[in-house]
Amino acid sequence: MTKTNELKKWMVMSLVAAAAILHNAAVAAAEPQAPCLFIFGDSLIDPGNNNGMETLARVDFRPYGIDFPLGATGRFSNGKTVADFIAELLGFEDYIPSYLTARGDQILKGVNYASAAAGIRAETGRHWGNRTSFDGQLQNFNNTVQQITGLLGSRRAASDHLRKCVYISAIGNNEFINNYFLTLFYNTSKVYTIEEYMRLVLKQYSEQLEVLYTLGARKIAIIGTAPLGCIPINVVLNSYDGNSCVESNNLASQLYNKKLQAKIDVFNAMFPDAQFTYIDGYNPMSDVYHNAEAYGFIVKTRACCGSSVICLPNDGICINRRQYLYWDFAHPSEAACLLVARRAYQSQKPTDAYPYDLRSLALL
Repeated sequence: MTKTNELKKWMVMSLVAAAAILHNAAVAAAEPQAPCLFIFGDSLIDPGNNNGMETLARVDFRPYGIDFPLGATGRFSNGKTVADFIAELLGFEDYIPSYLTARGDQILKGVNYASAAAGIRAETGRHWGNRTSFDGQLQNFNNTVQQITGLLGSRRAASDHLRKCVYISAIGNNEFINNYFLTLFYNTSKVYTIEEYMRLVLKQYSEQLEVLYTLGARKIAIIGTAPLGCIPINVVLNSYDGNSCVESNNLASQLYNKKLQAKIDVFNAMFPDAQFTYIDGYNPMSDVYHNAEAYGFIVKTRACCGSSVICLPNDGICINRRQYLYWDFAHPSEAACLLVARRAYQSQKPTDAYPYDLRSLALL
């Protein structure tokens, strides 16, 4: 072989090798920051798990999903939820499937178990009808773990896989707005002081998170409650001027979150091979609410659609949904969800997460 041919062969091989390196780098770059994402919660992040239930807490109809690529899937939003945006920010190309629809090896990349009206306590949200409480969601996750064990061939392989995943638990809002403060349906506030009730809820929540750990979770993000006094249904029904946040609700949410965050160090001490972190569910939304116009929101105390807690099929909707902070009377718009998700993924303030934001948690 002549030197010229040898040189050509070397150049071709070099180009092929370089192309392979670039291809592998591109594939690696496209990989999500964690191999899987499992999500637990309520209507704020429900992707449609309530669709097959006899319940008022289901929205698998228009105008819900009007801005969502797949239409009315059962999300309580005009478009994507906070969970959808978090999944995108973590690098997942597809939406994390609902437990209702997840099939086959889809579950290896994660499942969303969130259920509208669900709570930490079994009775929470019962006036809405059927829903899957956090205990039920954990039972569903256990079913998924058994399926993953079958797919991967052994419990050891399943455990190795599950410990690398990110877990998000965003539940607790309904303990207040669909339980303690809803005195028409619940007598909880007559039985317990707010401090006693919080201790009771946090004790049960701690036990449930221990179950989640036992089932294989190791990277666990716990999202605190939102500024419940600022949701439109509370503003309209309970504020003195119909235009102000209900401070008693907000103070309860802040106190609960403070107690919840204090649990993080306890969990991390109890389970040294796990990483628990607290994600602030209050201040990111509160900041947007109190500085709405700076974020492009013109309307913050009224919903884009509906005249009750949720929109009905024939309800009219606002024209410019990007300018509304809330989609319906209880759930933020897609535009607001994006802002909240960004701060959960990457902290903008020291109080946004403790000790890790979601980006850092995924990389641990």
